[in-house]
Amino acid sequence: MSVLYIGAGINHFLSPLFYLKIMPVYFPIPLELVYISGLCEIVFGTMLLFQKTRKVSAWLIIAMLIAFIPVHVQMLIDHISPTHIMFWIFLGRLLLQFVLIKWAWSVSKP
Repeated sequence: MSVLYIGAGINHFLSPLFYLKIMPVYFPIPLELVYISGLCEIVFGTMLLFQKTRKVSAWLIIAMLIAFIPVHVQMLIDHISPTHIMFWIFLGRLLLQFVLIKWAWSVSKP
């Protein structure tokens, strides 16, 4: 799990335009939010590596994933046609958030 979040966080700095494209227009300072979320993923993923910070990191990851839900909902709304393949991809991404939340919750236990 740690590698997943550290890698995703690094990708925010390597490919910020990818994340800017999916950022809802009503979010202020979108580029800064891309970098902040990437930094959070790197920090929280690193914190997972250590027993002392694993539980708090897992809960921070859960909070972050919940904060990301509006982005995934907006992507789904932008491709509302069920006949469009992107609708199904974005629906899968939204549902994946709940799988990742469950996974982080399971890591938060002693």
